[in-house]
Amino acid sequence: MALIVQKYGGTSVGSAERIKNVAKRVARWHARGNQVVVVVSAMSGETNRLIALAKEIQQLPDPRELDVMVSTGEQVTIGLLAMALKDIGVKARSYTGAQVRILTDSAYTKARILKIDEDRMRADLNDGCVVVVAGFQGVDEQGNITTLGRGGSDTTGVALAAALKADECQIYTDVDGVYTADPRIVPEARRLKTITFEEMLEMASLGSKVLQIRSVEFAGKYKVRLRVLSSLSSPDVEGEGTLITFEEDEGMEQAIISGIASSRDEAKITILGVPDRPGIAYQILGPVGDANVDVDMIVQNVGHDGLTDFSFTVQRGDYQKTLKTLEPVVKHISARGIVSGEKIAKVSIVGVGMRSHAGIASTAFRTLAEEGINIEMISTSEIKISVVIDEKYTELAVRVLHKAFGLDQAS
Repeated sequence: MALIVQKYGGTSVGSAERIKNVAKRVARWHARGNQVVVVVSAMSGETNRLIALAKEIQQLPDPRELDVMVSTGEQVTIGLLAMALKDIGVKARSYTGAQVRILTDSAYTKARILKIDEDRMRADLNDGCVVVVAGFQGVDEQGNITTLGRGGSDTTGVALAAALKADECQIYTDVDGVYTADPRIVPEARRLKTITFEEMLEMASLGSKVLQIRSVEFAGKYKVRLRVLSSLSSPDVEGEGTLITFEEDEGMEQAIISGIASSRDEAKITILGVPDRPGIAYQILGPVGDANVDVDMIVQNVGHDGLTDFSFTVQRGDYQKTLKTLEPVVKHISARGIVSGEKIAKVSIVGVGMRSHAGIASTAFRTLAEEGINIEMISTSEIKISVVIDEKYTELAVRVLHKAFGLDQAS
């Protein structure tokens, strides 16, 4: 008997029919003698609908009240799935994040999990029940409803798997695994049988929509065995999906690059004429961090005449907030002004094989140059190279890089 945590995304529970299919799949795992915990997202489009509704009332919705509101999406789904399971003769019980007691901090809309009380879930599992938990949400010390940010249901799934010491955490989505690139952009993209946690962490942080980055971090920290599978296949068919591994297998040497990721959710901000002195980066980025904005790529140009230009990227959703935060900063440091734009994208190549192979960067830069694609910013790590380019070239860049590194060839 194994303890399995399954997480189903919004598309997987997007209609009554799909919820019934999820129930059948869960029932099959349960019938084999497994203990099953199911984490679900809101039905596809529901969270966006609720956020749009909130913005009709308040242009910048109050974060606490927004969390109260958007958390209702998952509450609907857990009720429906528990009903669907009971309808086919499976004992089930639904729990909101607060009922489980998924304790978080009080950073509304971006809360982090601090502790999970697993006692009630364990009692239900031992009683032969399928436990259905609302993803994306928790509760703080004061009893306020909190949400974990976009894609937070993945994090809930992995966190529950860690707390319950589950044998496997299965993330069901609308694709049957992790691909070398987005198949909608590159039809020749291939599904990977395995990918290392390091690579998945980079892919998730760089725009691959398959898994949310915090869930991958959680899985890596607590050594949770993760598998990505498709929920849109027949409930009677079990694919192998992609297993995310902790070890680099022997064949990893051949696969220099595992995948190409892209993200349009980027905005670039450049502060012109910044005094070139120690501590200036902190003076600029300190207030941005205090505003709970994640900064991605940072470039500080070589100074001339005691002045320099300072550029960085943020998520597009944080763009206006960042500009507002920087207005007093620019005056305070006597910079010349701000130039900013949202029409950029980040394209990244990822692979643990980079550690032992030279010439990856030159191949990437040559490939983009041949297509006339200008690189605005570059960032590298041990296993990835990211470039910021004009948004209109995103798909072209992904396709040509995918071909240049032979990712369309079966290994």
